[in-house]
Amino acid sequence: MPETAVDGRTVTSGTAGTGGTAGTGGTAGTGGTAGTVEEVVGRLREIGAGLPRADGVAVFNRLYLDVTEAVRDRLGAGYFADPPTMTELDVVFAGRYLLAVAADAAGQAPPACWQPLFALRAHPGVHPLQFALAGMNAHIQHDLPLAVVDTCRRRGCEPADVEEDYHRVNGVLAGVEKAVREQLMPGPDLLEYAEPLTHLLGTWSVEAAREGAWSAVRALWELRHLPGAARAFATALDGSVALLGRALLLPLGTPAPGHTSGRPSAHRPSDGPGTAPAGRLPEARNRPAGGSAGADASAAHAGPAFAGPADAGGQAQLECSGLPSA
Repeated sequence: MPETAVDGRTVTSGTAGTGGTAGTGGTAGTGGTAGTVEEVVGRLREIGAGLPRADGVAVFNRLYLDVTEAVRDRLGAGYFADPPTMTELDVVFAGRYLLAVAADAAGQAPPACWQPLFALRAHPGVHPLQFALAGMNAHIQHDLPLAVVDTCRRRGCEPADVEEDYHRVNGVLAGVEKAVREQLMPGPDLLEYAEPLTHLLGTWSVEAAREGAWSAVRALWELRHLPGAARAFATALDGSVALLGRALLLPLGTPAPGHTSGRPSAHRPSDGPGTAPAGRLPEARNRPAGGSAGADASAAHAGPAFAGPADAGGQAQLECSGLPSA
């Protein structure tokens, strides 16, 4: 199987269906990529089947499966102006999430933007809606711009050629987002959850995230012939999205109803059951080979431009996105 760069390291990846058993730490599957939209759907189902329902990654995975199926159903229905390009974009886009899952399963660190969700996936004070928002934040604001640029390079087109269809997806997401919010918002018997979650919903939206992602697409495309600047932008993008992800996952302080971790104890905060200082992630479960604890801690708490080593993390972003390397 091929090896694919992930956050400065490599993970072995395969096509859909190559992995369906629980991987390291309980993450389902080891396959990192898929070749068709149907294979993406199959991989997402495998991942979901191997995780406890309350697991934070499982919460996002269910949402992403719904979105992928909705897009798939429209690819052959005349909804998009260029179905082949949108099909490829859907697969390339999904591949970044699948690689993050594969990296975690292999005991490697996913990109910085995904680390808050994987680190806090079993925290009893984080509500399922927060997990859904954090996953969407990482996938839309970081993975999507790189996937659009990668797809355009592969198909020999420019972002302007896919912009119309890119915005058509907003209509698909609107319905899914509304359904998810209605399903995950707590009822009137949990008012202590309703107020902070309502605030979160008012400060983050799919439409705004996708508009921001499109701005990043345009910037990355303009920088594609300037490897140093492209590397710096990719690294800063990863870090800024990770910073927002940590904010979205600030524990609300009370265990979510019916929340059981089903995850190894290393995912739990070290301060004791059900407690964690606001804004602080648990100790990383897996240290990258050759990396120091001090360096990892600095990366976890640094600002957007310092989310990871510029040479390693930024290079990985370029390798995954098809942008030129130095």
